[in-house]
Amino acid sequence: MTDNEKNMSEQESLQLIADMIQKAKGSFHDSGTSAILWGSVIGLAGLISFVQSYFKFSIGFDIWWLIFAAIIPQVIISINETRQRKVTGHDTTMVNAIWTVYGISVFALLFYVNVVPGVSDAFFANEGKELTIKNLQTGTVENFKLFIPGQVSLYLILFAIPTLATGIGRKFKPMLLGGIACYIFFVVSCYTAITWDTLLMSLAGIFNWLIPGLILRNRYLKGKGC
Repeated sequence: MTDNEKNMSEQESLQLIADMIQKAKGSFHDSGTSAILWGSVIGLAGLISFVQSYFKFSIGFDIWWLIFAAIIPQVIISINETRQRKVTGHDTTMVNAIWTVYGISVFALLFYVNVVPGVSDAFFANEGKELTIKNLQTGTVENFKLFIPGQVSLYLILFAIPTLATGIGRKFKPMLLGGIACYIFFVVSCYTAITWDTLLMSLAGIFNWLIPGLILRNRYLKGKGC
């Protein structure tokens, strides 16, 4: 290959890259719809859980089932955005991969906190053992139901990972700050009761996803001339 042919090849490659970037320019940032969806769901569910626990009343069902209900619109949103996105940049592919792994990890953690206590109790029972707890004030001893303590703290760590990674990778300050806020909420949750943990979960949804999502949505609509 001559120097001239090499230069032409490099120029053509650079031009091709430039063309691809131009075509994919609208896809470098998400529309913000998914962030708004999950920020709203987590924010609302956490706030209602806090109010129920603090004021000692029940709405009659587990508000966190909203998370499962939100999966259906999320699938629809993902399909529509995939159809509209003609070209996917490398950075977009990486960010999508991060959020996909995050989604899998959330369900893995959910599986863990719901399955492990029951399995552990079964193991103790097979060994002829049971866990008990003693009330130091009354002296009474009762059966102890095993559970995973600090569940909210674990979720807060997980919530922060994709948001902070996206904020750093995309240089998107609202998500960067949202991820940092989530880690701050995690530290606070290590010293608070479950009632206040649910409030921290609500704040994480708002700062981590809802606010950045609204900002992304506004930019997306402006970019489309809406």
